[in-house]
Amino acid sequence: MDVIIVVAIACLLIGLSKGGLGGPVPVALVTPLLSQVMPASQAVGIALPLLIFADLFALRMYWRQWDGRQVGLMLPAGLIGVVMGSLLLLTLANSGQNITLRRILGMFTLLVVIYKAVDNRLTSIHYTPRNWHGYLAGWASGFGSALANVGAPPFTAYMLLQNYTPKVFIGTTTLFFAIINAAKLPGVLSSQNVLNLEQFASILWAVPLIPLGVWVGRRFIDVINPKAFETLMLVLLFGASLMLLFSSPAA
Repeated sequence: MDVIIVVAIACLLIGLSKGGLGGPVPVALVTPLLSQVMPASQAVGIALPLLIFADLFALRMYWRQWDGRQVGLMLPAGLIGVVMGSLLLLTLANSGQNITLRRILGMFTLLVVIYKAVDNRLTSIHYTPRNWHGYLAGWASGFGSALANVGAPPFTAYMLLQNYTPKVFIGTTTLFFAIINAAKLPGVLSSQNVLNLEQFASILWAVPLIPLGVWVGRRFIDVINPKAFETLMLVLLFGASLMLLFSSPAA
């Protein structure tokens, strides 16, 4: 029963995020949440197809509202990061080091909380763009995304410094991570210790909750206080990071 509830909440969080409620913060909570009821490697693996399904909705909503030049700048390094992160994930999963992966996931989750605490200050920084900044942000996002489905902070920090309009910002984020998530799939499928297809088939009932979450996010984005919702997500993220860092892995 615990698994059913957690999977349902995870799908709703993905949908809420894609619907615009809470930005990338609800998505960052998905893998830590799943890791409370399954090994960390499987939590990373099961979250990926759910994220790819949600990407289809996000791409439709923000079609062509992206900066292709920026995606082209970051994507090559991002794909290198995906390869490196996937190799580390598979090494840890296949050697049974889920406790190590939990600690790494906990550190990444804590970094999301720290990042969100300072991200509002980024737009006020006097910034001179350099191409290598994009390469570094792309690599870090690809690596973090492949290893723990937590690649948004470096990407978002870099994008905030570019002063894009909200639609271009979200559209560029959507396209970049849709490609990154698709690139992660071959590595995840290569190991039963990361993505067990039978296990994933057992949670397919929850997939329709993603478009429901998108609808709820769109419908209530002007009703729910976005700052209060984001604060709630950050409190939950902080709690999840402590559990991952200091608790034992799920049986």
